Amino acid sequence: MEWLFLMISGLGEVGGVTSMKLSDGFRRWKGTVGSIVFGFISFFFLSQAIKEIPVSTAYGIWTGIGSIGSVLLGMVFFKESRDWRKLIFVGLIIVGVIGLKLVGGE
Repeated sequence: MEWLFLMISGLGEVGGVTSMKLSDGFRRWKGTVGSIVFGFISFFFLSQAIKEIPVSTAYGIWTGIGSIGSVLLGMVFFKESRDWRKLIFVGLIIVGVIGLKLVGGE
């Protein structure tokens, strides 16, 4: 169950960062509220995950999910660069997240 909590937490992180972008520096209330709600979801579920998963593993995976999701959403919805080098580095983050799951989970 803790791995599900960690996944939800990572997705909450992506939602929080995306909402922050949409808030336009916290000047738009919908994006601001989204940032707060997703931020709470992210930290709440991260706190649940680290009850069982080592904090170093959980935090590394959490930031990896947030980074990967933010880069991909930025490319799709915010017209950010789709440079092939960026995609290679995202791939390396994915390899790192998988590696942390394999060696540091228990």
